[in-house]
Amino acid sequence: MKKIQLYVISLWLLFFLVAVKEFVFISWQLSFTFEGLLTFLKPNIIALIAISFSLLGLFFYARFEYFLKGATKLPKKITKIEDQSYEHLTFLTTYIIPFLRVKLEGKDLVVTILLLIIIGAIFIKTNLFYKNPTLALLGYKLYKVDTEKNTGLIFISKENLKLGDSVHHIFLSDNVYFVKL
Repeated sequence: MKKIQLYVISLWLLFFLVAVKEFVFISWQLSFTFEGLLTFLKPNIIALIAISFSLLGLFFYARFEYFLKGATKLPKKITKIEDQSYEHLTFLTTYIIPFLRVKLEGKDLVVTILLLIIIGAIFIKTNLFYKNPTLALLGYKLYKVDTEKNTGLIFISKENLKLGDSVHHIFLSDNVYFVKL
């Protein structure tokens, strides 16, 4: 479930940009009658759905921050470290920017939704859900590390990590951890 939530968080930027792109301004005087609300809602349904998913992403992020404040396991000492923060840009340029060029109506909308679901399934099954541009904007960095007992771990941290640091970790999945000094 954490993987799915991180994937939704990673698409927060896309949802926000889609909401801005698809919003249709009606008038400064919104009528709160049934007909007035229908006049506003009908052309803005995609924007409102995108805003809903943006809010869902913010909720998941708030939950995640709360989760990260919890207890951590005994420290792991870093014996080898490689900065992987550029991976955030890979996700952004490969998946988010191209979706902004798609018309979100008819078959294109259905195909876009299916593609997002397929990409999400691939990211979750291949354990690449941590490549998340939203986390980069929020100050998180990615590191590929070896510890005294394991190799090829992915650490996600707000702190700058270096060789020899001992970090407390919170297990996310397989080889992916949130860590703090």
